[in-house]
Amino acid sequence: MVTRVATVAFEGIEARAVDVQVQVTPGGVAFLLVGLPDKAVAESRERVRAALIASGLALPAKRITVNLAPADLPKEGSHYDLPIALAVMAAIGAIPADALAGYTVLGELALDGSITTVAGVLPAAIAAYARGQGLICPAACGPEAAWAAADVDILNPRSLIQLANHFKGTQVMARPVPSVARQSGPLPDLADIRGQESARRVLEIAAAGGHNLLMNGPPGAGKSMLASRLPSILPPLSPRELLEVSMVHSVAGHLAEGALTDRRPFRAPHHSASMAALVGGGLQAKPGEISLAHHGVLFLDELPEFQAQALDALRQPMETGEVLISRANHRAIYPARFQLVAAMNPCRCGKATEPGYACRRQPNERCMAQYQTRISGPMLDRIDIVIDVPAVTATDLLLPAASESSAEVAARVAVARQAQTARFESLGLSEIANNAACPAPVLDQIARPDNAGISLLRDAAEALRLTARGYHRVLKVARTLADLDGEAKIGRIHLAEALSYRSRIDQVAQAA
Repeated sequence: MVTRVATVAFEGIEARAVDVQVQVTPGGVAFLLVGLPDKAVAESRERVRAALIASGLALPAKRITVNLAPADLPKEGSHYDLPIALAVMAAIGAIPADALAGYTVLGELALDGSITTVAGVLPAAIAAYARGQGLICPAACGPEAAWAAADVDILNPRSLIQLANHFKGTQVMARPVPSVARQSGPLPDLADIRGQESARRVLEIAAAGGHNLLMNGPPGAGKSMLASRLPSILPPLSPRELLEVSMVHSVAGHLAEGALTDRRPFRAPHHSASMAALVGGGLQAKPGEISLAHHGVLFLDELPEFQAQALDALRQPMETGEVLISRANHRAIYPARFQLVAAMNPCRCGKATEPGYACRRQPNERCMAQYQTRISGPMLDRIDIVIDVPAVTATDLLLPAASESSAEVAARVAVARQAQTARFESLGLSEIANNAACPAPVLDQIARPDNAGISLLRDAAEALRLTARGYHRVLKVARTLADLDGEAKIGRIHLAEALSYRSRIDQVAQAA
């Protein structure tokens, strides 16, 4: 007789069904595990054996065969411990075999029989609900699984003994309650910024339309300070966005105590990060920084110091909103709809733009061009807005604090975002959240300039030698500027401002 327990294997954020089959037969004493298990899964035999002994059960002196079907799908991770243990317990009669028929099971076992936390519980709970099943998961992951649906049956035991008692009817487990992460404190406020009025304006535009932004300026000008305050003016995650973000963080194991938050992600990797760290990969094809920043902000400080190959790997995800990671035995697709905010110095020493400064090695212009060649032209072409952030003087620092706080700017950003959402929903494109993600064919409907604007755009396209991508990104920024002004149509003034942010990109590209 074969005992079966349902579990899952992860491909990206998708949870594929896996059938754990256990057969106990007479013969030589053995515990065999087949079905393309990795090292962590193969070692589950010893964890299962020790956990059962600690729970008062002993494996029979027979041949125990465990098959993880489908057998051609690689199995990775420690979450197979609990389904294997329960299947063995059902096979030897320790729990009713039919008690597990309606559940998807995942969890890691400790040697004392306790069930410890695993990654990917939220996608597993959603997949189980779609198949009409309940979920058995570790106690620490119960609040995370409870977000899948209000009526999904969830059991979150702390140990094998507690779960066995539940099935015997001697102990009843309450359904876990969805948990919300405690906010660590208020976000940094724009009121802290002294001077930099142009940069504050550009930050508002980038937040309103979800546009990629590059800030170029000397050290200490406040580029990192500005970027860290961008989350304070972004709207909270919508329910759909919250679910997508939480699924990525669940697979990565970054949901602390199963608690979800509606704050948009803000990821700031160090410039020594490898390509696998940025886009994802490694032995188990884990999500990278661009996926962890899904529906949020990816801040790359000291942009030219990143590996050129790693930066160019961002180009395709910036266009498609997802990343495909292919390995010899693994293939995973992760969402990666992030907003790129980058900062850089004008040259390696950072002083080339200071009046009267002369570089000792070479002329300032050549020093700047040499430093900026580390960023490829195609990468720059995917950035919507480039601005110069000048150095802050002592006079700026002595001025009183800015009159506008993040809350006031966030209110204007929210109005602009609501207008964009309503516009895309009227076109049947509810999956598009901002102007930056708008497909090029739709721009003719939502961002058609007037005659004066078309004339200006034609002349500027020739002068700046805009690519097709650059042309579309100018229209997207102009559409955002019109939304901030509450205008239904794009005017010449909106196009002129959008083109002014694009002209700096052309200068950097020429240097590169």
